[in-house]
Amino acid sequence: MNKKEQLVNILRQDARLANKQIAAMMSISEQEVAKLISELEESGLIIGYTAIINEEEFDRNSVTAYIEVRVSPEVNCGYDDVAAVIAQYPEVSSVYLMSGGYDLAVTIKGTNLRDVAMFVTDRLAPLDGVLSTTTHFILHRYKEKDKMFLRDTDERGLVSP
Repeated sequence: MNKKEQLVNILRQDARLANKQIAAMMSISEQEVAKLISELEESGLIIGYTAIINEEEFDRNSVTAYIEVRVSPEVNCGYDDVAAVIAQYPEVSSVYLMSGGYDLAVTIKGTNLRDVAMFVTDRLAPLDGVLSTTTHFILHRYKEKDKMFLRDTDERGLVSP
């Protein structure tokens, strides 16, 4: 594994580590860590840093929805164009092109169910190229980005049926 790959793996686990700590883990200088991070940011490989928040504890009124979107790509308006329009809305946290029964997966956050419903009916469904949507509400998170949200763990561990 090269130094950039090693650094990316370290940052995936904990992006709050100081350059001094990362340098010790990688057996390189702090200056080299800073240079590598700068190169990764400038190249667009690292596009930001964020905290993983337990939204259910932070804001009990927030609602997160996963929306499947079927798209009919046209000559001047393909998947990328539709995805770019959807991604511009502030309530949208992610947009992915998918294989399978639908084309785009959109994740949004609202303050209540009505906000999500209004987003789908007023903004998403009327877009050119959108054929249909299916909305799924996230009821509870158990794990996100490799981090567990489970509070009470069973000391017996996982058991398969």
